[in-house]
Amino acid sequence: MVSVLKKLQKYLSEIEKNDKQGKKINAFLQLNPNAVEEAKKIDSKNKKGKLAGMILAVKANINVQGLNASCGSKTLENYKSTYDADVIKKIKEEDGLIIGMTNMDEFACGSSGETSAFGPTKSPVNSEMNIVAGGSSSGSAASVSAGFCDIALGSDTGSSIRIPANNCGVIGLKPTYSSVSRHGLIDLSMSLDQIGVLAKDISDTSLLFEVIKKKSKNDAISQESKKINLNEIEKTPKNLTIGILDFNSSDGRIDSLIRENIEKAAKKYNWNVQTVKLNYLDLAVETYYPLVYVEFFSGTRRFDGRKYGFKIEDVAGPEVIRRILGGSEISKAEYHGRYYYQSLKIKKLIEKEFEKIFKKFDCIISPTIPRLPHKIGEKISVEEMYSYDILTIPSNLAGNCAISIPVGKIQEIPIGMQIICDRFQEQKMLQIARAFERLNP
Repeated sequence: MVSVLKKLQKYLSEIEKNDKQGKKINAFLQLNPNAVEEAKKIDSKNKKGKLAGMILAVKANINVQGLNASCGSKTLENYKSTYDADVIKKIKEEDGLIIGMTNMDEFACGSSGETSAFGPTKSPVNSEMNIVAGGSSSGSAASVSAGFCDIALGSDTGSSIRIPANNCGVIGLKPTYSSVSRHGLIDLSMSLDQIGVLAKDISDTSLLFEVIKKKSKNDAISQESKKINLNEIEKTPKNLTIGILDFNSSDGRIDSLIRENIEKAAKKYNWNVQTVKLNYLDLAVETYYPLVYVEFFSGTRRFDGRKYGFKIEDVAGPEVIRRILGGSEISKAEYHGRYYYQSLKIKKLIEKEFEKIFKKFDCIISPTIPRLPHKIGEKISVEEMYSYDILTIPSNLAGNCAISIPVGKIQEIPIGMQIICDRFQEQKMLQIARAFERLNP
């Protein structure tokens, strides 16, 4: 086995050269000051865990004891975590080494990686083009893509793992809602958020997911899920029925070149490929944001400057304030039942629609995002920014598992294919993703 210390030193050297704040990639907010000692300790063990030799980056909204869970905000800039999140405990038990905390959209409010109080993260795939890394797990995706770590943790509310994976040319797994404990996650929306994985390949993705999943006594909604058989994932599945999502809406039409690339990839195996339409998807964005605004507003009431850092309204950026104000307005008594509870009803309809579709199809395939990403600092409207999520939000509303995998490039910019499977069908989804990965090594 490769020395963990030697691998760590190599990664630290790369970070020093290519990731200083304000220049180049800007993936990390903080490096683990104890990493060298922890690496030596792992190297000295006779019996090592499943993740021994793996070096991981962690999104800055997941608590790692002794490191700063800043959430990419001045609000919590100096907040040091007093405990490990459940996922971090599992990683440490299996001898995974945390190298540091990664940049992110402030409090996970964003789809581009530009709203961080500590500057935007750039996609490493083509740094001269100055393309956004995607958000909100921007630093986690960029750190994997740039070769600063083996693998990373992110969180996904409506796209926050899959869009960065798309923009940075890596793999991004959003597990089934409740399959991974969220204890220790500073979430954006309690009914939608899920911790997941960003990695270079399906093998590492599967391994880390198998480690972090499982029911937890610390998270009441967590459930036991099926064991991931790493050997089975290597077998190309047969006799699949694949649904290519047929979807265009007035606020998020799919770029024709992206669509062509996805359809071409889907038809490379001798599977039964059909187009599929899902009802209510045109309501997904309008359903998602009232839920996010209200739940985010509720969650941020603890950041009043008394116990955690500064008062959020005094130091946060415009996207965070927009969501706090929106959540406050929706929550007012005169609006009771008009928006939030109506959104929950549509969420249930979308969930039922997916259940119906997955009785006929093994998976649904679509582009990860409907358009090519914009450049850092480019002025785009709030509506355009929100439309990035139009293909990813539905799986969060339904609670399904979904993954983004690279399938090529357009104008030297990576594009991703999204694969969605039924709840707790990660084994099947990873097997399908691995089959596509073989076509695009």
